[in-house]
Amino acid sequence: MNPLRLLLATALAAASSAFAPTAFVQRVAPAPTQRSALYMVQGQGDFYKKVFVAGGSKGVGRLVVDKLVSNGSEVVALVRSDEAVDELSALDGVTAIKGDAMDYKTVEGAMDGCDAAITTLGGGHNVAEGEKYVDYVGNNNVIEAAGILGVTRVVLVTSIGCGSSKEATPPSVYEVLKDVLVQKEKAEKVLTRYYTNMNWTIVRPGGLVSEPPTGKAVLTEDTMAIGSIHRGDVADLVVKALSSKNTEKKILSAVDPSIESASNPEGKTCEAFILA
Repeated sequence: MNPLRLLLATALAAASSAFAPTAFVQRVAPAPTQRSALYMVQGQGDFYKKVFVAGGSKGVGRLVVDKLVSNGSEVVALVRSDEAVDELSALDGVTAIKGDAMDYKTVEGAMDGCDAAITTLGGGHNVAEGEKYVDYVGNNNVIEAAGILGVTRVVLVTSIGCGSSKEATPPSVYEVLKDVLVQKEKAEKVLTRYYTNMNWTIVRPGGLVSEPPTGKAVLTEDTMAIGSIHRGDVADLVVKALSSKNTEKKILSAVDPSIESASNPEGKTCEAFILA
């Protein structure tokens, strides 16, 4: 970590924080009364007024932006293209900032002032040898910036095949996605090991499908859950997980048991995680 950032982290953490072996700061979540922009919504848990979204220009992230806005949250979206800035800026309640999530200071500057963060960054399948993966570096920047800024609520979207869910993935599929899954898993480890006092949630979707959502997808703690899921359903579950009181420090797989999937030919079912 840059010496200046390390000094800043030390000052913010003060006597109540401790350094992990790799110098990531363990943040202490402020009490609910300290969260000036957080509201309690009866029956829904926490409502976050201003949410930072990384990866909001397309796919699941883009749908997450729509869900957050429809729920009444303000959104700050970090995107890479002028076209994405124009599209998202046209939405009421969205501030779109052009920048690269691979640059830490850009992420920190965009996130400043938010009270929660969601990152759906990914897509490093065509990374040239020796280049860095946004699946790790970009997500790590989001996690680290949240720690530095005191943004204590973070939802990280990765994939089934990471960590404890590796065994759920068919070997042939895992080999194809191995490089990306390893990078996503590294980001998971940063969050779970070095930010133990942060209110984090990890959502691991199954195979993504670009069709209208079914509304039948579920989150589950079953690490052997496997299958497909529509992007719209992932976005819906991610936003629900953000506000749920039950998802703190939970790693959850996301699948749709109503969809036939080649990775789950036997149609195995799993126990749904209760969000409310």
